[in-house]
Amino acid sequence: MVPVSYSVRNLMVRRTTTAATALGIGLVVFVFASVLMLGAGLQRAMGRSGSADVAIVLRAGSDAESSSGIELPAAGLVTASPEVRVRPDGRSDAVGEVVGVLALDRAGGEGMSNVQVRGVPDDVYRFRPSVHVVAGRAAAPGSDEVVVGAAIRGRFRGVDLGQSFEIKKNRRVRVVGVIEDRGSSFESEVWGDIDTVRAAFGREALVSSVRVGLRSAGQLDAFKRAIETNPQLGLTVKRESVYYEELAQGTTTFLTILGLMIAFFFSAGAMIGAMITMHASVAQRSREIGTLRALGFSRRSILASFLFESVVLSLAGGVVGALASLAMGLVRFNIVNFATWSEVVFTFVPTPSIVVSSLLFAALMGLLGGFFPAVRAARMNVLDALRA
Repeated sequence: MVPVSYSVRNLMVRRTTTAATALGIGLVVFVFASVLMLGAGLQRAMGRSGSADVAIVLRAGSDAESSSGIELPAAGLVTASPEVRVRPDGRSDAVGEVVGVLALDRAGGEGMSNVQVRGVPDDVYRFRPSVHVVAGRAAAPGSDEVVVGAAIRGRFRGVDLGQSFEIKKNRRVRVVGVIEDRGSSFESEVWGDIDTVRAAFGREALVSSVRVGLRSAGQLDAFKRAIETNPQLGLTVKRESVYYEELAQGTTTFLTILGLMIAFFFSAGAMIGAMITMHASVAQRSREIGTLRALGFSRRSILASFLFESVVLSLAGGVVGALASLAMGLVRFNIVNFATWSEVVFTFVPTPSIVVSSLLFAALMGLLGGFFPAVRAARMNVLDALRA
């Protein structure tokens, strides 16, 4: 086996070409890792909105709250189910909410986008203890006051503390607070009084969804069976965490496929660059290769040595790209969710598995890019190489 130090020393001798090739591979790894981090960020934002012991009830056939409608008598029957846990005050631990989508002007005149508006009852913060008002105060029940998520604060005209915007023509609501929820999708919503939102979106005597806290996570099947088998209700039940995962699935798939296509074309260029570098290295080191063969090193050893050199080169670039991609964790990204057609703001989420996958991707580029130059070096005739 050719000493490892020999391959590493050859990379150090050709610093310029090594650095240029490594940076090219690093750029590809940066794009690859960023794409995976983007999908992980959306999944986390949506996943943190749901709980395993909470079930969401929608109208049968609806895939999102904005397209669902449940009459109030049916909502009352849902909350009275025996699987629903009971609060200390004797009331069912459940909330019915109204959801609509509102088109708002972006701050700075950059066009318009959709924002999800959620009408909530006055006990919503008890049902969702992870949601906190971090600035201002909670909206007063029965008023034209709203709170906005921290992720969209200031991103739209009038959507900031102390400002106001129209929720309906000639009906303005005033922003009195800002909420946070560990980076979940609730931070991309506007919350107002349920009756105010009902009137704005014409949802009188309806709720979009009913969320119930179950006595335990294992009670879901029994609750689901009781609700969905009742033909008078016409409702469907999902675990809240699963519901949000499904909402994010289409957008995540789109982002991942688009990003991986870009990374694929970039990687083709990077592999060609690595191949050119290794071919040039083989041409310049013909006499060295002949000497190694004359000393008794086998063709397989020469092949392994050049492949190792190519992989080390790619991994060096991969480390640079992976480290650079970690800075994307500080960047906020916004996109319209295909399921709700409303804007969701989230961050890139770096994870150990993404870093490892990025380095493996870099190593694969090194193997593919260095294979043919390594084969060329291994097949080189000893006498021709020594005469070069």
